[in-house]
Amino acid sequence: MSKSTYIESAIKEFSYYKQLGEKTFAQLSDDQLYYQVNNDSNSIATIVKHLSGNMLSRWTDFLTTDGEKEWRKRDEEFENDFTTRQALLESWEKGWTCLFQALHSISASELSKVVYIRNQEHTVLEAINRQLSHYPYHVGQIVFIGKMLLQDKWISLSIPKGESIAFNKEKFSK
Repeated sequence: MSKSTYIESAIKEFSYYKQLGEKTFAQLSDDQLYYQVNNDSNSIATIVKHLSGNMLSRWTDFLTTDGEKEWRKRDEEFENDFTTRQALLESWEKGWTCLFQALHSISASELSKVVYIRNQEHTVLEAINRQLSHYPYHVGQIVFIGKMLLQDKWISLSIPKGESIAFNKEKFSK
């Protein structure tokens, strides 16, 4: 697989999950972004703070420094301090921008290069795949919380229940 094919595929997948998060935010009220089931669970705002912190740490100077930056305060990512939707969205965007800039900067010869995350060796390819597992996990949590909060007011982000046959019929008719 060529670098461009793999990187393009990774960017496409990351973009899809970014979009799912944003479509969820758009359906929720400001208060719902901060909803927690209990003290041991995370709100959407807290998940966003963690994702952004992870992205900034992992993708800043991706090829030259350990992905767990000394300046990162991971434990503080789970103490929500966003006060507005705008602050949450700016943090979200900052993390994704860092990720996409890093991906666009990778050359074909660098996919097998060794990088470190918490002093653990990864090829660039493995490091990207690691985050392709991590970010969708958390975006899935965001979507699930949104679905629980909105219940029957939730607008499906994929094929709604009971509509697979009609969806497939429309797709295969082309």
